[in-house]
Amino acid sequence: MIAALFAALSFAGLAQASPRVLSLDQCADQYVLALSPREAIVGLSTRANDADSRLRDLAKGLPQRRSSLESTLAARPELIVRYWGGDPRFIAQVEKRGVRVVTIEDASDFGGVRANVRRVAAALDRRAQGEAVIAEMDARLDRSAGAWRGATALYITPGGFTGGEGTLVYQILKSAGLTPTPPGPGFQPVSLEQMAMTPPRALVLGFFGDLMSNNHWSLGRHQVMRRVATRRTVASLPGSMLGCPDPAAAEAVEILASKAPR
Repeated sequence: MIAALFAALSFAGLAQASPRVLSLDQCADQYVLALSPREAIVGLSTRANDADSRLRDLAKGLPQRRSSLESTLAARPELIVRYWGGDPRFIAQVEKRGVRVVTIEDASDFGGVRANVRRVAAALDRRAQGEAVIAEMDARLDRSAGAWRGATALYITPGGFTGGEGTLVYQILKSAGLTPTPPGPGFQPVSLEQMAMTPPRALVLGFFGDLMSNNHWSLGRHQVMRRVATRRTVASLPGSMLGCPDPAAAEAVEILASKAPR
């Protein structure tokens, strides 16, 4: 009984020590849900429990708020975490009222993801939790390293784009031991004609099955794409692991590694 009371008081102390936090968009939700004590979360985005929100189960029962100044101030946050949510005018208004704002940066590699985790964890005064999240991510990467032994693969979205050098998805494939094709920087359109003439040896699908693939005009619904995908797909990665620069990317690496030939 005494031990249980001590544990409850300790937990309450941890929650009290953490700032009242609100996240403005779905990517910020993932960081706040992973790092903040539940009792300190005063608001999540309206997409926190969508199908493509990786930590949607943790969002159940927590308040969701629109990113309006009125709704935000009503929650009385001490800290706001954002990736793309909130325009510059909105951010200036909340900062003017003494609310700290932490912005998650774009990440083109796992070093960038680690930096994001540490930045948000420090703002929440939850550095130990941040290091634990990073350790779990790195363990996934270590287990998956080199699984495909350099085999070539094409990553493609339903809209017909691939991610080249300088993108996080490129690093996801590389971390699993795949060699992404075609070479080149950034996000690039994939040639349907080239795919028909010279199909890739392996195909990694991204965001297929998510809402965006329901677009009837997308390349993902073309008969050539469907034929190649049926024969060459080695993995289909959900948007919940690809849409944000966060540790979920390591889960995508682990899925890819699990599909490698033994």
